[in-house]
Amino acid sequence: MTDPADDLAGGAGAGRQHRVVFTPSGQSGTVPHGTPVLTAARDLGVDLDSVCGGRGICGRCQVEPSLGRFDKWAINAEPDHLSEPGGLEATYRARKELADGRRLGCDLRVLGDAVIDVPASSQIHRQVVRKDVDLAGLVVDPLVTLHYVELAPLDAEDGTSITERIAGALAADWSIDRVRFDPRVLAHLHRAAADDRLTVALGPAEPDGDREVRGVWPGFVDRVVGVAIDVGSTTVAGHLCDLATGEVLASAGRMNPQIRFGEDLMSRVSYVMMNPDGRVELTAAVRRALDELVGELVDGAAAAETTGAGTGTGDEPALDRHRVLDVVLVGNPVMHHLFLGIDPSPLGQSPFTLATDTAVSGRAADVGIDAPWSSLYVAPCVAGHVGADTAAAVLAEGPHRSESIQLLVDVGTNAEIVLGNAERLFAASSPTGPAFEGAQISAGQRATAGAIERVRIDPVTLEPRFRVIGSELWSDEDGFTEATASTGITGICGSGIIEVVAELFLAGIVDADGLVVDPGVLAAAAAGAEPPTGLARIEADERTFAYRLTDTIRVTQGDVRAIQLAKAALRAGIDLLLEHAAIDTVDEIRLAGAFGAHIDPVHAMVLGLVPDCEVGRVRATGNSAGSGAVRALLAASQRAEMEDVVRRITKIETATEPRFQDLFVAALALPHRDAPNPLLSEVVTLPEPPAPTAGGPPGADGTGAAGGGRRRRRGRRARTTTKG
Repeated sequence: MTDPADDLAGGAGAGRQHRVVFTPSGQSGTVPHGTPVLTAARDLGVDLDSVCGGRGICGRCQVEPSLGRFDKWAINAEPDHLSEPGGLEATYRARKELADGRRLGCDLRVLGDAVIDVPASSQIHRQVVRKDVDLAGLVVDPLVTLHYVELAPLDAEDGTSITERIAGALAADWSIDRVRFDPRVLAHLHRAAADDRLTVALGPAEPDGDREVRGVWPGFVDRVVGVAIDVGSTTVAGHLCDLATGEVLASAGRMNPQIRFGEDLMSRVSYVMMNPDGRVELTAAVRRALDELVGELVDGAAAAETTGAGTGTGDEPALDRHRVLDVVLVGNPVMHHLFLGIDPSPLGQSPFTLATDTAVSGRAADVGIDAPWSSLYVAPCVAGHVGADTAAAVLAEGPHRSESIQLLVDVGTNAEIVLGNAERLFAASSPTGPAFEGAQISAGQRATAGAIERVRIDPVTLEPRFRVIGSELWSDEDGFTEATASTGITGICGSGIIEVVAELFLAGIVDADGLVVDPGVLAAAAAGAEPPTGLARIEADERTFAYRLTDTIRVTQGDVRAIQLAKAALRAGIDLLLEHAAIDTVDEIRLAGAFGAHIDPVHAMVLGLVPDCEVGRVRATGNSAGSGAVRALLAASQRAEMEDVVRRITKIETATEPRFQDLFVAALALPHRDAPNPLLSEVVTLPEPPAPTAGGPPGADGTGAAGGGRRRRRGRRARTTTKG
């Protein structure tokens, strides 16, 4: 790059030193007259980004000079203490790539004492703000960096290898003295260095001090990417991210193809145990899904790239699989073992031994992902049934960084639970089964268009209103029939079944033992008042009763029982952790996972799914595991933090805990047989709790009913203040 200020060092200021202070870091020092600001930043250890090494190609080293008197540093920063803008900055400004007040650090020269601000967008370790993936507070700490170099031309007598020339250029231009080359990159060196201008991707420093050359491209390239994937038992979700900026370029998801081998994890473990090639089949299926997902993400981001943005000066496409340089995987222990090709059978029986609970590093190709130059990082597992997805969720939600007692629950076919704060953490899992995802429910289905996802039942008339996926209208609003004509009303998804059972309980249609009440009992309970107009919705169903939600969809006694059993398993796991931690109450509850994101906190507490808590401090967090995986992808410090916190978690195995069964029986009642709910009672009016029975607690006979299954008459129906 030619600069009109190149002769400044030999001009009137030759030999002079000037003091430069960089904000917001406060780093300062003296530099020779005419020193480029980018060079000064490097010499002083300031966090200022650059890919091109000061050649004026990338435009990342933007700074904002501050003028005036700064008593704090005893500096008087005058306009003539900095060089005038040149043609390079005019070009960037004309392309609208340089905002008013900003200068290029590679073009701006120090001619006197100066104060230079490095905006967040120009820092290598910049903070990421992203709404759809919760990365609050994340500061990018890149594991892979890009370096543009220009090699000195060779004459015919020179026998220096390309690797030696690249190593020399990195040392001269970037002060990177120790590098080694990934063998898979060697075959691309001749093409990449054909015109002596190329971009080199370097991995993090190894224990011996070497940095590995992970990729090479002809010309200037300013974007490489990574993929963070959460491998769930039902869905596989991924995010493609710019490794330098932290920007999430694309997100996608797909069903886990292993479902055809079994809906839940233990079914898949059983398949492996009963079929000689079972493990190979399941591993191949999930690896194929991972590879397809990476391809979908890359293709989607490439299609969205604007012309000229990150396309480079060589003949490389804007984005392809060679630009994927890192893949982070998280998942539950069974998924973890299967995508690594490990037999999960030991996880199906006590003592539920993991093959490894530490992070695994390798190559993406090791798990069948076609990303030729990509490394692979598999997050550590916590315990036999608490996986790397939970480790990632902990990293994202940060109970270990909090003084408050946090309960983190990832609700799924196998619920993972973490309880604690910065002082100590406990973790466990509970086998909730697939009921929360619509399975084992008579009208249950996955969360797709047409599924009922929200339900309200009038506690006086017993009439329902509901909302389905695909429409924002409630069933009693004008236009609902037209809005749902294309999808129809096809069933109830997980959040819908949670709400309808909770609403049935609040309306007195289901009692605390989980029994659908005889309409005659409800009519008698009116005590002389007009019986509810909706009693006809409670219909005989063989020896029990069912509630007719729509003309074609009913909530049966079996549906209520399935939800009771699932919620009791989850709540028993939570109560077990509370006992081990000697904690009576929690300060905040976070419901994670795709299902947790759609659970209404009030209805979850009405069911007793989670313990009593201030309603405003119960919130859904979405895919915390996916957010944690993205954090681990973008920051080396986040990987270290996750590995550290996993080692500090106390693991509780519910399957071998004698107390689990007692806690499970107590949790069968709605909301709970023993635990009070004063905070929830401030929001809704709960039905009167059942009187103690001589026949044992509700559910002692395995049915969830008190006194051997006899129905208990209710004295009144509850009225709720929940809004819809």
